[in-house]
Amino acid sequence: MARNTPVEAPPPTVVRLTGLVMRTLFILVLVVVTARVSSPQVEHLRSLYETPDDLIRVVLGFAVCVWLIVNIFILPRDAAGYRTWFYLGFLILPLSILCAYVIW
Repeated sequence: MARNTPVEAPPPTVVRLTGLVMRTLFILVLVVVTARVSSPQVEHLRSLYETPDDLIRVVLGFAVCVWLIVNIFILPRDAAGYRTWFYLGFLILPLSILCAYVIW
């Protein structure tokens, strides 16, 4: 007895590439914002050991940046993921760039 499971069609190439670019750019903007926010308050890195707050902020920021960069290489597994990034990317990418501009 065969199941009536719908077969998901792959997304068009334009949707797939645009969704992938939107996702990558959004994650890169998040890396930039995280690196900027987690940078130490004092200009040189030697002062990290003087204030534990800065040390914790830099270590957590570094861990988040590494995690985000790793996620750039983990691609969506289904066609819906590419479609979601395609449609959602047009909304959240300009907002994230605006947020990065304001933070900088």
